[in-house]
Amino acid sequence: MLQAFTRNYRDNSTEAGFQFTFECDVCADGYKTSFIESETYKKKGLLRGLGQGASILGSLLGGRVSSIGYSASRATSVLSERFESRSPEWRKEHEQSFINAQNEAEEHFFRCPHCNKYVCSHCWNEDEGLCVKCAPRQEILVAKTRADAMKRNISDAGGSASVWKGDIESKTTICPQCGKPAGSGKFCNNCGASMELKTCPRCGAKNAVAVRFCNNCGNSLQEADSEAQCQSCGTRNPQGTRFCGNCGSKLD
Repeated sequence: MLQAFTRNYRDNSTEAGFQFTFECDVCADGYKTSFIESETYKKKGLLRGLGQGASILGSLLGGRVSSIGYSASRATSVLSERFESRSPEWRKEHEQSFINAQNEAEEHFFRCPHCNKYVCSHCWNEDEGLCVKCAPRQEILVAKTRADAMKRNISDAGGSASVWKGDIESKTTICPQCGKPAGSGKFCNNCGASMELKTCPRCGAKNAVAVRFCNNCGNSLQEADSEAQCQSCGTRNPQGTRFCGNCGSKLD
């Protein structure tokens, strides 16, 4: 006769008795069977008690009785060694206890007819007669599918979202006076020269103060040095003019 639960269990038995834990093949939750005391272990305890009693009696009465007590105690030690190595009697008890434990645990598990797994009541779909791995519960599957879709939507939206606007580039400004990196301020970090830019009157490109010709159109910037350009309309005004002659804006 085929026996159930010959794979998904843990043997918790000791010399003193027998107990087993059977586990669900899906969630691994376990059911521990009732403890069954070993009859051979109880007999061993009785022999140990007799040996100790004889030894005490021998010590009180002396000589010969003491020798009898020693022999009984020695016999008990031999029996202990046999039980530690699991005697045939113990093994027979163990086998029968395992069968009883299988019958006890079978009431707490279901066997899936599709995958042949043994599962607990939490992992059994009673509506379909299958384990939840083969036939997930509808409400749980719907909730899980919606959650997966939500994560995909958030991930897709995050992949196309723009959370930073800027230029991924590194620019180093060289001081026209000393030829070394000037930093990002209005004055060179090395020599203190002004780093403000001149605007080309022809194309409006920004140029370094010491540049004589526009680096964009080649126009001479010497004229620009003697004129003040209006920041509002771009009109060039004679040096020393305080207000733009075209729009009236104040000239810096």
